[in-house]
Amino acid sequence: MIIQSFVASVCAEGEWDRFGICDNKLVCNRYRLTHTKQYLAERFEAWDEIEERPRYNIAPTQPVLTVRKEQGKKSRKFTTMRWELIPSWAKDMSIATRTLNARSKTVTTTPAFRQSIQTKRCLIPADGFYEWQKMGSVKQPYCFEVGEGELFAFAGLWDQWKNPEGQIIESCTILTTTPNSLVADMHDRMPVIVPPDKYDLWLEPYVRDFTLCLVVVSFGSILLATVSSSNNGNFRCSLHYSLAAYPVA
Repeated sequence: MIIQSFVASVCAEGEWDRFGICDNKLVCNRYRLTHTKQYLAERFEAWDEIEERPRYNIAPTQPVLTVRKEQGKKSRKFTTMRWELIPSWAKDMSIATRTLNARSKTVTTTPAFRQSIQTKRCLIPADGFYEWQKMGSVKQPYCFEVGEGELFAFAGLWDQWKNPEGQIIESCTILTTTPNSLVADMHDRMPVIVPPDKYDLWLEPYVRDFTLCLVVVSFGSILLATVSSSNNGNFRCSLHYSLAAYPVA
C-alpha cells in the first residue's frame, strides 16, 4: 500500500493554534473528504441523504459524516454528527474540547468513552488527514492519503447528549493508536483505520471483541508534493506542482 504526503500551506496564523493543531498537541485534528455521495454510498453500502460537496478542511466542532449500524438492523446508515464527543452524562459541552480523539490503549477505561466503545462504534469516512512538522520556525502541514486518494474509514465512537433545552446532540470521536513508521516522524499517535473487510465487525453493537478491527495500516513508501496555498475550507490540497518519491524504512 502507498501513502501520499502532500505539503499544504493550510495553517492560517493563529486560527488553528487555538485547537493546539499546529503544535501537534492533538493528532488527527483536520482531515479531508472529497468523494461524491454516490461513491460513498457504494463503498460503504449505506443509505440516507448526505451533503454533495467536497470538504478539504474538516475541523473540530464541525458536522462530520459517519456510518453506523442501528441495533436490530442489518443495514448501514449515514449520520451527520458533531466532531468532539459529548458523553451522555456530561453536565455541559465543555468536556468536548478533550474528546476530539480517543486513545486505543485507554478507551475501555476512560469515562468519556468506555460505554461508547462497547455499543456505539461508527466509521468516519475520509480520503486524507493532516499532521504538522516543525521545520525551523515554520510549522509545515502534511496531508496523508491511503493509496492515491483512496477512500478509507477512521474507527470512530459516538454518543448522544441532551442539552438544557432538550435538544439531542449526536457527537463522535476518532480512535488513535501507535503510529506506523511514516507518521512516527511527525507524531507519537495516528488515527486507527478500519479495513473494509472489518466494517461489519466494527459496527455490530453485539460484538465485544472489537480489538480485531483495530488494525494499523502499514505503508511501504510515500509521495511528497507541493500544493497551492490557502487558509479557507475550499482549497485543493491535492493540486500537484512537483512530485518525488522515496522509500520508508
